[in-house]
Amino acid sequence: MSTIDIAASATSRGSRLARANGIEIAYTELGDGPPLVLLHGALASTGPAWAGSSVAYVDHLESLARHFRVIAPDTRGSGITVHPGGPAPFEMLAADVACLIEALRLERPLLAGFSEGAATATIVALRRPELVRGLVNHGGFDYFVSPNQVARGIRQFFGGSPNANVADAAVAEQSFESMPPMADTFARMKADCDDAQGEGYWRTCVELFFDRHVGPVGAEVDDLAGIGAPTLILTGDRDMFCSSEAASATFRTLPSGELAVLPNTGHEITPAAITTMVEFLARHAPDG
Repeated sequence: MSTIDIAASATSRGSRLARANGIEIAYTELGDGPPLVLLHGALASTGPAWAGSSVAYVDHLESLARHFRVIAPDTRGSGITVHPGGPAPFEMLAADVACLIEALRLERPLLAGFSEGAATATIVALRRPELVRGLVNHGGFDYFVSPNQVARGIRQFFGGSPNANVADAAVAEQSFESMPPMADTFARMKADCDDAQGEGYWRTCVELFFDRHVGPVGAEVDDLAGIGAPTLILTGDRDMFCSSEAASATFRTLPSGELAVLPNTGHEITPAAITTMVEFLARHAPDG
């Protein structure tokens, strides 16, 4: 468990802290509009190391804050949100978000996320429908459509074998370094984790990520028919993880779904993705 001064770290990063689900959750808040809870992707956070990254929301917070009151938490075990130990499965992350919504007394906020954050947001909408006004799943529906494929890929990439049962930090580092675009993500993750929770903490981040992604997600694509909130399924036509075909299948499961496939776009958060998300959320905001 981290021994850093979380309050001091929160102050230095311009974050706030809220006690929810038994931990101190760090979050960034901007804007004055309808509440939007925004969930970052795996291995990322709201920290400054992610400025300039296409797989983080950091560069888009100001833009979103022109339309919404943005609440962007650091996932348990990421950024400066400390996880006291043990696994941190998706159901736990979803419970964290639900408890944060309650702790901040948000009245049915909008909920959006990218990649892992999108999966967490979707589970919140399933488990606690009374808390969610509208949902955006951006590039995170593969967890429900093809969970076994996701797990196999994670085992190989982070463990060195399709049957690996534990993460190997050295293997993960080598895997990231072998793919130049992902090497930048890895360098940012190491810098962010170690700055936030101590030197070498990045290895714990990798272990938490591995355990979560090879374990059960808690829902399958057919279960998403139980989501009553208006939901946007968003992806790029070149997303290596979330294909347009899988996006269409997910969209058709939803009773109040919409689908957007962005051209010439991979697994990334682009200005066009933010514009698409804002247009959808604005229509489902309290005054939308």
